[in-house]
Amino acid sequence: MYDTILAATDGSDAANRAIEHAIDLASSFDTDFHAIYVVDTTRYGQAVLSESDGALDDLEQRGEGILDDVAARSDTDITSEIRRGRPAEEIDAYAAAIGADLVVLGNRGLGSGPDQQLGSIAERVVRNTDRPVITA
Repeated sequence: MYDTILAATDGSDAANRAIEHAIDLASSFDTDFHAIYVVDTTRYGQAVLSESDGALDDLEQRGEGILDDVAARSDTDITSEIRRGRPAEEIDAYAAAIGADLVVLGNRGLGSGPDQQLGSIAERVVRNTDRPVITA
C-alpha cells in the first residue's frame, strides 16, 4: 500500500503521536521511512537568524536530538532530514523529492494555540500537497 512514508516532527505532543503512527505504518507495510525536522526561519525572522549562525546551529541541534529520538523509537531504518525554511513548503518539497506515498504529521505543533483544531503548518500541508496526509 505504501512504499515510502514521510513523518514530520517538531517535537510537540501531537508530532510524537504522529511519529508513533508513522512508525507503526512503516513497520506494518515494510516501507522506507523518512523523518523530517524543519528549522522554521520565518518564525524568528530571517534577519535575526541570518545574523546569528549560532541560533540556527542551536535549532538544528534540537532537531537532530528529536530525530535521534525518533530513530531510537523505531525498529525500522529511518532516513532523517533537517531543512531550513518554511515548514509546510519544505515538508512538501521533501515528500516530492523522495516520492512519498504518505505524509504523517501532528495536527498541531509547538506554535499552535490550545483552541486550534488544526495548526497552520498542518493545514498548509493538507491544502497544498498532492499526496495523502494523516494528522494525529
